[in-house]
Amino acid sequence: MFDLIYRIDPDAPSAKPPKTAKAAWKRLEDGNRAFASVSDIHRHTQTEPHIITLNAEALGLAKADGTAPKQTPFAAVLGCADARVPIELIFSQAANDLFVVRVAGNVLGAECLGSLDFAVSNLGGSLRLLVVLGHTGCGAVAGAVKAFMEPHMYLDFATSHPLRAVLERILVAVRAAHRALEQVYSQDVEQIPGYEDALRETAVVLNTAMMAASLKKEFCDSMGPQLAVAYGVYNLVTRCVSLTQKSQNDTNVQLAAPPENSDGFDKLGLQIAKSDMIRRMLRIE
Repeated sequence: MFDLIYRIDPDAPSAKPPKTAKAAWKRLEDGNRAFASVSDIHRHTQTEPHIITLNAEALGLAKADGTAPKQTPFAAVLGCADARVPIELIFSQAANDLFVVRVAGNVLGAECLGSLDFAVSNLGGSLRLLVVLGHTGCGAVAGAVKAFMEPHMYLDFATSHPLRAVLERILVAVRAAHRALEQVYSQDVEQIPGYEDALRETAVVLNTAMMAASLKKEFCDSMGPQLAVAYGVYNLVTRCVSLTQKSQNDTNVQLAAPPENSDGFDKLGLQIAKSDMIRRMLRIE
């Protein structure tokens, strides 16, 4: 057991906002690394609490004159609505650091795109990075996998337009994940124990990458040293943002740039299919 304490100090200096996309990228990776390691650090020592000091502005409180703080996020994040994925906490960021849009399966529908367009168009003075964040064990991706493996299950959500809109966007990534697994293992990969889990987690990465690539194309005119696009997958067990795990205890943290084209997307699928994480799920030495 350890104590995680947020301490409000009105005199604490504000963290300087990143001036470049590269700096914003690093700040998110460093923040996730700190979040993922905090429980491991204190699990064995059980001594000092972990204290995060914030000033009133970082907490989102009104200024001394009673006015609201100006909105100045340095990154916009499209994440899943899953309650186990608290995005500001995952990246160790305070209020007003991130412009967060959340939807099941982190899919890029019209409403989400409109929200991100608002951020790019109106918060360009501070915005440096657009991030798509998926996560392991995603229920929306699992639903799309079920529909892919057992097409008759499509009838369970065919009459629900909102649910269909989410799952149909993910099915492209599921199909690509299946093709990658077939290429790496065999045409009979579906018969291998653990195939469904492997298909889901491969699809999680490809779905996240696909949404990030779509964002980059959507806002291509705004991209440059001051604004970039990245993606990553949050692991519910290790609490790290990366693409795959080399081992169950792997705590590597890394955001990635989205594929540039269809060839890059196919290569990513093969990379994930060959990863140690997927091989473990398929019980392949």
